[in-house]
Amino acid sequence: MSVDFTLILPLVFGAIVGSFLNVCIHRVPLGVSIVYPPSGCPSCSSRIPFYLNVPIISYVLLRGRCSSCGEPFSARYPVVEAFTALVALFTFLRFGPTLEAVVYFAFLAALIVVTFIDLDLRIIPDVISLPGIAAGLIASFFLPYPGVLNSFIGAAAGGGVLFAVAWGYRAATGHEGMGGGDIKLLAMIGAFLGWKGVLFTLLLGSFAGALIGTVLMLALGKGSRYAVPFGPFLAFGAAVHLFYGESLISWYLLKASGG
Repeated sequence: MSVDFTLILPLVFGAIVGSFLNVCIHRVPLGVSIVYPPSGCPSCSSRIPFYLNVPIISYVLLRGRCSSCGEPFSARYPVVEAFTALVALFTFLRFGPTLEAVVYFAFLAALIVVTFIDLDLRIIPDVISLPGIAAGLIASFFLPYPGVLNSFIGAAAGGGVLFAVAWGYRAATGHEGMGGGDIKLLAMIGAFLGWKGVLFTLLLGSFAGALIGTVLMLALGKGSRYAVPFGPFLAFGAAVHLFYGESLISWYLLKASGG
């Protein structure tokens, strides 16, 4: 049976990037360099040699423990690496070896970092979303979709819509209902996906967030103000739109018209 290396290469590349994303997830909220010092054990701070820092494989061989002190590593590390490898593969299959694939994989990698940081700490660092907005606007000059004008409208709409929702909720209840990080994240999504991507992301993200939030509140016995981070759901909606948005919108419009 022959091995298709055109599929293996994106998986390997994605796993390597996933290892770097783990560093970002840990260090960005702390405000420390993501380049130096090299990776080390969170428990004993011993440096991890390169031959024991192979994505996924090293975790399995070491049974998820530090080779120096024996303390366990978080299972998040191989999960992020494996997930990023799959994202790289799907991006390659969807866009091929193109500039679009490179740009959108970088966009998805940023969403992965945002998702895990928001799940851990309930924050979305500006150091990711603000440069992400600029990157999306710049990329629009070189990519066929969503187009320059659509990208700028998407960024403005993404930030504007959630800002209006957050302001309205605070005015009506006197409580914060949405953080500024979500607003800037949706602006970044709009810069990459345009205004249609903003609407799709917001609708799907809100539906998924309400569904999961309700399940968690019932399961945990929490009240209606139980805080569920919205960033992961926005990231989910954006990823679905990137891969399937146009097809889903076309299918919905066809069904709505009775076709």
